[in-house]
Amino acid sequence: MAATPPHDDSTDLIIVGGGPAGCAAAVMAASVGMRSILIEADALCTKLQHIGALNNVVGGFTSGPELAAAIAKDIARTELCQAELGIRATEVVATDDQVTVILSDGRRLTAPHAVVATGVGPLPTDKAPWLTVPGDTVLPTLWGAKVADHERGPLLVLGADRPLGTFLRTHPTLEASILVAYPPADDYKIDEVRDDPRITPLPVTNLLVSADDDSQFAAQWRDRAGRNGAFGAEVAYLNLGSAPMPPAGAVTPDSTGYCPPELQHPRILTAGDLRSARFQRIMAATGSGSEAALHAYYAAQPPSS
Repeated sequence: MAATPPHDDSTDLIIVGGGPAGCAAAVMAASVGMRSILIEADALCTKLQHIGALNNVVGGFTSGPELAAAIAKDIARTELCQAELGIRATEVVATDDQVTVILSDGRRLTAPHAVVATGVGPLPTDKAPWLTVPGDTVLPTLWGAKVADHERGPLLVLGADRPLGTFLRTHPTLEASILVAYPPADDYKIDEVRDDPRITPLPVTNLLVSADDDSQFAAQWRDRAGRNGAFGAEVAYLNLGSAPMPPAGAVTPDSTGYCPPELQHPRILTAGDLRSARFQRIMAATGSGSEAALHAYYAAQPPSS
């Protein structure tokens, strides 16, 4: 007989975050008989909706929306998981014997363990010391950018974070020239796209971007050799990287703001992009979510005699 989904505020596992890591945790938990409540402030796998091309996931999925739809179907048929969408976790509290997650609607969920997979958001410009953008200049992020393939540019991209490679794969026929200005911290990231003929890498130490009345963007920079330069573009995008977004409370960040598993309370398990900037891959996220759920399962088992 099919199991009945939970409808109270206690469960075997609370999952905070409905991206690939959180959804994988829910599916894995159900496979070993654990009930879970999954909390997501938006829709499931919202960020995947902005990834136009995939080339590094199993299952034959070639776009983010396609993968997101498949994951949502998996959650819908996972009877031991109760998905709570449109609700935000405002605080996570851990004690010796349980975790309590306080929700934006006032409820308090309790469980022996919680998987926290809230991921990351765009890094704000004030966290990029090499970049200066006047307060009245609004720049969109490259993540999810909508650009017509007939656009001939030039385009200015600030930062060489991984969405640049996704953007180029999503727009293989885009003919625009793209100047990518990036700081030393992004040196290893530019290697993924360096061979694309549309890309002109510009390693800089500092850069100032402003917009005129006609929404034309002007950039003034100093490169690594101390030379000054300028560039004009009709379109400029921020691609600075990501900032971790842990909920308030007991989730412990390190000096970078990320929340590696080894720093957490024994009843809090972090998964997905929240763990480290070096693990921001879809397959790595799903694996870590599954691993976290299994950790909670084995921790709940009585000790063997």
